[in-house]
Amino acid sequence: MARVTDTVRRDTPGGRTVAGRESRTGVALVTGASSGIGAAVCGRIAAEEGWRLLVSGRDRERLASVAASARATALRADLRTLTGTEQLAEQALDTAGRVDLLVASAGIGWAGPFRSMPAAAVDRIIAVDLASVVHLVRLLLPGMIEAGRGHIVLIGSVAGATAVRGEAVYSAAKAAVAAFADALRQELRGTGVRVTLVVPAVVDTPFFATRGARYPRSWPRPVPPERIADAVWEAVVSGRDDVHVPGWLRLPGAVRAVAPGLYRRLAVRFG
Repeated sequence: MARVTDTVRRDTPGGRTVAGRESRTGVALVTGASSGIGAAVCGRIAAEEGWRLLVSGRDRERLASVAASARATALRADLRTLTGTEQLAEQALDTAGRVDLLVASAGIGWAGPFRSMPAAAVDRIIAVDLASVVHLVRLLLPGMIEAGRGHIVLIGSVAGATAVRGEAVYSAAKAAVAAFADALRQELRGTGVRVTLVVPAVVDTPFFATRGARYPRSWPRPVPPERIADAVWEAVVSGRDDVHVPGWLRLPGAVRAVAPGLYRRLAVRFG
């Protein structure tokens, strides 16, 4: 398989570690590929030679468009159910035989006071943003461990690091994804399988339109999804564990850890 080398020693999806910064080709599966971050990640991976790309989403027409532009195989799936998640894993393995790189970027939201949130909306967010991620990793991880290589990239959110007023369940789901990534990373040490958590701030995607409320703040300004896609690819190449986009996103979490009282006062004012 083809490789790109540089100067850092890292594990990468397509083979064992060798001296140098290396990215080998392999099979990549991207969820949430119909639009937003997922579509941008597909475009970024497609720009690299040799990768076989599987793209998954629920919107048939938009998924077909992304697949065509990225020269990828479309695997339509509804991750709101366990059956849909299991079917996606089965399709991916039947189609390509293995998955070396999983980018779990599917996500939905809901905005408004928690006391008025419908039960169905709670279930959808937990199903797509958390349960489908856990189950998809559960189903694909054994093959990676058996091969002695692989990379799992989970897309988190600033809402999971600091919590956001009016997005209680989404914040909880993304916080759980972050904890899952950390625990999984510890378990997989020495297996050749890496886990990266990418934590974006506000991203300029259809997410806000589909959740039913526009982004209400003037700061931070939304960043383009291509910036997140670049960060994902850099994490794949370098093997980084945690990536925050932009980098200052690490600060709120640090303040929360060392000065929780100050954090809560700031959250009341700016959250």
